[in-house]
Amino acid sequence: MKIDVLSLFPEMFSGVFGQSILKKAQEKDALELRVIDFREFSTNKHRNVDDYPYGGGAGMVLTPQPLFDAVEHLTKEAPVKPRIILLCPQGETFTQSKAEELAEEEHLIFLCGHYEGYDERVREHLVTDEISIGDYVLTGGELGAMVVIDAVGRLLPNVLGKEASHQEDSFSTGLLEHPQYTRPADFRGMKVPDVLMSGNHKNIEIWRKKESLKRTYERRPDLLEKITLTKEEEIWLNEIKDHKTT
Repeated sequence: MKIDVLSLFPEMFSGVFGQSILKKAQEKDALELRVIDFREFSTNKHRNVDDYPYGGGAGMVLTPQPLFDAVEHLTKEAPVKPRIILLCPQGETFTQSKAEELAEEEHLIFLCGHYEGYDERVREHLVTDEISIGDYVLTGGELGAMVVIDAVGRLLPNVLGKEASHQEDSFSTGLLEHPQYTRPADFRGMKVPDVLMSGNHKNIEIWRKKESLKRTYERRPDLLEKITLTKEEEIWLNEIKDHKTT
C-alpha cells in the first residue's frame, strides 16, 4: 500500500512513522509512506495557503488551489485511483470496519488541514472520504491522520506476523475483546482462570466468547444492537443479564 499525507507540518510524522509497527511495515515493503508539505504547491508568491472567508467570520480558510494541485501531482501517473481522505470533525466517525475497508486499497491520500477549515470546493470536488476520529476539535488533521494510518497499517498482510493478531481485536468481530492473561499464573493471589490453563481448546474458545459478550454488555451495550448473535450467543447473553440482576 502507498500512503501520501499532505500537511503543513510534515515533521510531526517523523516519530510516529519511524517507530514500532509502522516502521516494520515499511521495512517489509508492505507500506510506503510519504509526507508532503502542500505549501510547496502554492502559486502565491508568499506561499500562502489560506485566506479570509467570504462573508466574514473568525479565522482563516484553506484555499483550494494548493490542495488540488498537490493531489493532481500525486495522482497524474497513479496506476489506480486513490481514496482521498479529508480529516475533519464533520466527517464519518472512524471505526474498525472503516480501517478494514481502507486496508483493501492500494493508495490513500490524507489531507490534513489547519486554521478554521477548508474551502467547500475541496469537500465537494476533491475528496472521496471525510473522517473524524471523535466528537472534538483538534488544532489540525495530523493527529487524526496518524490514528487512521496506524489502524490501517497494522491490518496489512504480514505486518503483525500472525493474521489472528488482529482478527480477534476489539470491534473486529463487533464485540469487545475478551480478557487476556500471561505468566505468572498466580500474581499476589490474583489467579489466572483455570480454564485458560486446562489445555481444552474448545472450552477456552467458549470462555473467551462468553467473556467477550460479557465485557461488551457491561461496557458497550450499544454494540450489541449492531450485530446478529447466534442462538448460542443469545443464550449466553441472557445468562449474563440474569446474573447481573441477581
